[in-house]
Amino acid sequence: MKKPTSESDAERKERLRRELRRDAHIRQTGYRARALKLLPHVCASCGREFSGKRLRELTVHHIDHDYHNNPNDGSNWMLLCLYCHDHEHESHAGDATSSKPVTFGKAAPPVSNPFENLDQLMNP
Repeated sequence: MKKPTSESDAERKERLRRELRRDAHIRQTGYRARALKLLPHVCASCGREFSGKRLRELTVHHIDHDYHNNPNDGSNWMLLCLYCHDHEHESHAGDATSSKPVTFGKAAPPVSNPFENLDQLMNP
């Protein structure tokens, strides 16, 4: 025999829809979504470009290692591929003040800084 439930199937489905909408809103307004809108889809360490399905391999690294510090201008973020992000945290496990991107072997090609002339763009 079925155990009686306190909510009907229609109520359960509506509750699930609300939860899904809420979760999607949180993802869209989260710092990862904002970083992907602000920064070029290039790993700041190794210089690889990401697009399409592979975009999920690009992670947001907090330069000051404080994931609560998420300024709207993105000045505390750096996009790193999964491998470079792991390496960044492994190599700086005891040094929370370092913000220098890690390079492997040869130096990575310079990546443009999207905040380079921000003050001039904000005040024309």
